[in-house]
Amino acid sequence: MVVKLQRPILVGGLGLSFSLWMLDSWHDSIVQVGEFGLLSALAVGGGLWLFQQKRPKDSLEQLDGMVVDRATVESAIAKTETVINQLAQETENHPALETLREQVAQLLLELDREKIKVAVTGGKSVGKSTLIEVLQIETQNFVSLQETAPLFREVGENSDAAILAEVAKSDFVLFLTNGDLTDSEFQTLQQLKAANQPNMLVFNKQDQYLTDESANIFSQLKQRMQGNVVATAASPVAIKVRKHEADGSVQEWMEQPAADIQQLTQQLDEVLAQQGQRLVWLTTMRKAGLLKAEAKNWLNGTRRDRATPIIEQYQWIAAAAAFANPVPAFDILATAAINAQMVMDLGNIYQQKFSLEQAQTVAGTMGSLMLKLGLVELSTKAISTVLKSNAVTFVAGGVVQGVSAAYLTRVAGLSLVEYFQQQEIAIDSGTGLNLENLRQTLQKVFQQNQQIGFLQGFVKQGVKRLLPEVQPIEVISVQKAMG
Repeated sequence: MVVKLQRPILVGGLGLSFSLWMLDSWHDSIVQVGEFGLLSALAVGGGLWLFQQKRPKDSLEQLDGMVVDRATVESAIAKTETVINQLAQETENHPALETLREQVAQLLLELDREKIKVAVTGGKSVGKSTLIEVLQIETQNFVSLQETAPLFREVGENSDAAILAEVAKSDFVLFLTNGDLTDSEFQTLQQLKAANQPNMLVFNKQDQYLTDESANIFSQLKQRMQGNVVATAASPVAIKVRKHEADGSVQEWMEQPAADIQQLTQQLDEVLAQQGQRLVWLTTMRKAGLLKAEAKNWLNGTRRDRATPIIEQYQWIAAAAAFANPVPAFDILATAAINAQMVMDLGNIYQQKFSLEQAQTVAGTMGSLMLKLGLVELSTKAISTVLKSNAVTFVAGGVVQGVSAAYLTRVAGLSLVEYFQQQEIAIDSGTGLNLENLRQTLQKVFQQNQQIGFLQGFVKQGVKRLLPEVQPIEVISVQKAMG
């Protein structure tokens, strides 16, 4: 399909002609040629080509592990459309809608794209431009070679993440190195593998090493990458040629050897010829995933804007209830119906439908998790430390419980938002909670909301609401209290 196309029919035909010529030559000396002898003779010519092709198919084996077909890609595009439609339903005239719809329409056209995009990437001075120049001489119109900016550059230049985002739009990646892999190169190759990005490691400039050194590096690369490595010399070092004339004079000149890329062109040809369509589908699948994530980010932002005032409303309701009727801190989330109602309201925003009973179960579960993780004790201790800086507010017995209730309700609400954002769009029921994911989310949100500055400001705001007649307090550092 691309560079140096193999011609098995032509080669097989030549082999067959050679076999028939051999049979004709043998006719005078062979009395009889049985059926077995005839087939064997034909195999000599026609089978030699097949025998020579028995070499490692590392790149093909890499693709075999990536299960994808047209139906799978179409399903991924449909899921992306679902998120975009949900965004349109929940937000009228969203500024991103037009662009998102244009991109998803383009994905459908991508399914039948014939031109294969090959990205050539790697660090500085590994020979990307030169290799592309050499490959383009024999590359057909249906293959596009695209060079990326150098990876692993200094701070202030384009980030590797931005470069890899462009690489993700290609169907196949040629990753160039000019020696044994650095840690940065190895990690980048692992990222490509994790992203299901088909690639081939190219050991370029192999001619700049002694033969034994080059062989050793190539062996190490194959071992680290488990195959899927080719060695090239896109621009071999010029060699000095010396000619002794008959008259005893000597002429010397520098001669540029031809590029050594045969192994690369053969393997690249094989991959693109046999797996070109699958490569396009894989790329379309990746693009669909990226577009879905972008649309979901917009949707989550819209939903978060609606969820934030709800969380704030319930946190101060919980504060007022706990201040008016103080209860032990460990009962705040476990018994408060306020938090169950917040679960229902937030669930409605994120298309997670909870009955009152289910919402109470969720609220109780979160309260239990907070206790087990020690979040209730830590927050109450920190808030008490802040309040001790003002005797008037500290002696008001319900203030600690009230502010603690508000703080824990906020953490619970923000944790639910984070948890819901991880779920797929339009789930029918909210009954099945992943407790491990919820636990991790609670810890993450608690850590994000325990910074000294935030906690001091939150306590001031709580005291102002619970004791409006008291002047704002001067809070002390809670670094020690928060551990």
